[in-house]
Amino acid sequence: MTSKGSARRAAVRFGRPPKGLAGAVEERILGAARKVFLERGFEGASIEEIAEAARSGKPTIYARFRGKEALFTAVVTQSVAANIARIQASTPTGATIEERLENLGAAILQWILVSDALGLMRVAIAEARRFPGLASSVYGMAREHAAEALARLLAETAHSDELGTLPAFAPENLTTTTRFFQDVVLFPLVLRALFGEKLEQLCAEIKPHVTRSVAFFLAACRHGGVT
Repeated sequence: MTSKGSARRAAVRFGRPPKGLAGAVEERILGAARKVFLERGFEGASIEEIAEAARSGKPTIYARFRGKEALFTAVVTQSVAANIARIQASTPTGATIEERLENLGAAILQWILVSDALGLMRVAIAEARRFPGLASSVYGMAREHAAEALARLLAETAHSDELGTLPAFAPENLTTTTRFFQDVVLFPLVLRALFGEKLEQLCAEIKPHVTRSVAFFLAACRHGGVT
C-alpha cells in the first residue's frame, strides 16, 4: 500500500500537467530560473536549485529545456520579448521628427536600463570565457529581435515627415538604418551599463545623450551617410 501511494504521489509531482496548466508551469520555471541566475550567475546556478525555487521536479524542467544553457536562453528571450512588446506598443510623440526620435530613444533606454534583460546579459558576459557561445548567442538574439521591432517604428516615424522620402528609409536600406540608430543612440549607454557603471548616473545622462545622438543620426540620414 505504501509503495503504491508513493508511486501515485510521484506521478502527481512529475507527470505531465493538464494542458490548461502547462503554460503556468513553464512561467513558474522561467520566473524561478531568472531569480536564481541573477543571484548566482550562470555557473553558480543549478537545475536542482531552480527546481526547488519553482516548486517543480527536475524531470519537469528537462521535459521543457534540454539543459541549463537552453533554460538560460529561454529566460533571456522572455525578458527581451517583454521589452520588445513595449517598443511595439509605443507611439513616439513630439511636434518634430527630432522630438519623436528623441522620445523614442529615451523611452527604449529607460526600459532597457531598468530591466532584467540587462542583468541577464551581464551574467552571460561574466561566463564568456567558460561558455563562449552563450554571450554571443543571447546578444545576437536580443539585437536581432529588437531591430525588427525598432525598424517598424522608425519607418512609421520617418514617413510622418519628409524624412520618409530619403534613401535611408527606403525598404532596402531600413535594416542598415536601424542598426545605425541602435549603434549611435542606444548601445553607448547600454554597453556602459553592461560593464557595471551606476544606473542612476546613466539614467541621468539619457536625455542629453539622446539629444546629441539623434541629431547626429538625422544628419547622417539627410546627407546620405547611412547608406
